[in-house]
Amino acid sequence: MAENYFLPEQLTSWHSFSSSHKQNPVGPRKLVQMIKPQAASFAVLVCLHGFNNHPPIIIIKERQIETIPAFSFVHLRIVAPLPPLDSWTHALNHGREERSSAGGGQALRQTRGSCSERSNREEWLFLKAGTWGLVPRRRAESSYMRRSIILVEVLLVLASIVEAPWAVTGSSHCKQISSREVRPHSVTITEFGAIGDGATLNTKAFQNAMFYLNSFADKGGAQLFVPAGRWLTGSFDLISHLTLLLDKDAIILGSVQSDDWPVVDPLPSYGRGRELPGGRHRSLIYGCNLTDVVISGDNGTIDGQGSVWWNWFKNGTLNYTRPHLIELMNSTGMVISNLTFLNSPFWTIHPVYCSQILVQNVTIIAPLDSPNTDGIDPDSSNDVCIENCYISTGDDLISIKSGWDEFGISYGRPSSNIIIRNVSGETLTSSGVAIGSEMSGGISEVYAVDLHFFNSNTGIRIKTSPGRGGYVRNIYFSDITLNNVKIAIRFSPRYGEHPDEFYDPNDLPIIDKITIKDIRGENIRTAGLLEGIEGDNFLNICLSNITLNVTTETPWNCSYVQGFSKLVSPDTCEALREKTTPADSSACYYPSNYLRCPGGRNKPSWLL
Repeated sequence: MAENYFLPEQLTSWHSFSSSHKQNPVGPRKLVQMIKPQAASFAVLVCLHGFNNHPPIIIIKERQIETIPAFSFVHLRIVAPLPPLDSWTHALNHGREERSSAGGGQALRQTRGSCSERSNREEWLFLKAGTWGLVPRRRAESSYMRRSIILVEVLLVLASIVEAPWAVTGSSHCKQISSREVRPHSVTITEFGAIGDGATLNTKAFQNAMFYLNSFADKGGAQLFVPAGRWLTGSFDLISHLTLLLDKDAIILGSVQSDDWPVVDPLPSYGRGRELPGGRHRSLIYGCNLTDVVISGDNGTIDGQGSVWWNWFKNGTLNYTRPHLIELMNSTGMVISNLTFLNSPFWTIHPVYCSQILVQNVTIIAPLDSPNTDGIDPDSSNDVCIENCYISTGDDLISIKSGWDEFGISYGRPSSNIIIRNVSGETLTSSGVAIGSEMSGGISEVYAVDLHFFNSNTGIRIKTSPGRGGYVRNIYFSDITLNNVKIAIRFSPRYGEHPDEFYDPNDLPIIDKITIKDIRGENIRTAGLLEGIEGDNFLNICLSNITLNVTTETPWNCSYVQGFSKLVSPDTCEALREKTTPADSSACYYPSNYLRCPGGRNKPSWLL
């Protein structure tokens, strides 16, 4: 293999298996530290599932653990010391082998056959249900192999350049994905007694459809089609390996009766409902512990009919926190695309404790004075891609979160590796893209480009407070157009309330390495209101190539911030007027590798 791809520093899907088959998480750096002191040389054996008739690839390398090729469904075996190459030939005896020198070791490419075909043969050693080893059973049982295997199996989720859902690559582009996933089983909601007259409650029909389709989860999954009509429903659960597909004239309507939205426990990283102590109403469309779900359509509509909830909120008659329109929890491999979302009671799309989430080609609309109707809020989630969206709501268009004060600190699930690209919209009261204020689990590696916000209160905002703890670091904003925006860039150091009186005001947030560049703005009232916390400066704030047409005489107001600037008009405040030089470049965040969103493929191949 000619190309190698750098293994990310944070990769939560590494696991090791000892000889007793006990599973223990281990990071890639620790893995290297465990192997290198014990062996002068070691091998990494990689087997790739074949997709769409692509042959699997098997590679052996010496001393290459940090620069192994990136593939999908990759199973690694680490052995040390390196056994004779001949000891592997039995495992590779199907198909033609091509050997070439690579990285000081040997590379073997399997040109035909299938790893999955061989996984059922007698000679293969099964270490875990659904996976397979790459050492023949007889060889693995020998005393030689027992002595030489230090780590029996490492299961690694990496992504293929061609087939895999996520990959580290030099492009920030979230590649297009087909919303018409081909599922072997398909039904229509009317088959379960649903009536699309806008008056008949169809909650049972949706629930029964999910119950029926769940029987196909291990048979390739299933599709539920919602035809043209107005389909009134209360909250319902999704299942794994599902496509929920809406016709272009289909409208799913949220019930206006609160009893149709069950009350569930608060999120552990929040400790209580976000608005009120106690539980919270479950979202209209809800999924927990799922994998491989597509919610899509030909611009069909999901309408939360949130006005009744907004009135209850304004009148102080709520008993529990309002529901989201869609909430996905502890789930992996979720796609939301080609839909219009209207009038959410609360936040519109809320993935929490999730990974590998794609939100693409959606429109989100709520009245500009509707309370807390955020557009898309990734929360304690990683590998999230938001692309090609138009959002107009009464709160932040996109807000990245990770838990609330001591509960978020204790839960410790950060948000990271988040791409936001080609998003436009307006919000009279809030921000185009916000980070926080609930950021106690930490937020990092955010890449937001090609944004256009107009008629809005704020363009970019970081919100935090003493007591939040956590961190916001390695954040990159670029290529932003602002029109008629009050404040272009804002840091808010004392934002929002606390969940209870037990938070620690000495838990101060760390704000570091925030790069904002290539911004153009017309009719901007204030260029920047950048406030840190006394005794807790916000560091390495880097501004460059920013031109704003500002209408006030004091365009910048800064306190407790430190950083650099270059080519900024009007001139920044004194704390940021130190110009960037090559020596300063390491203090500014400029990502070199970006996660690529799911690429086009016939069928999603997410892996938990």
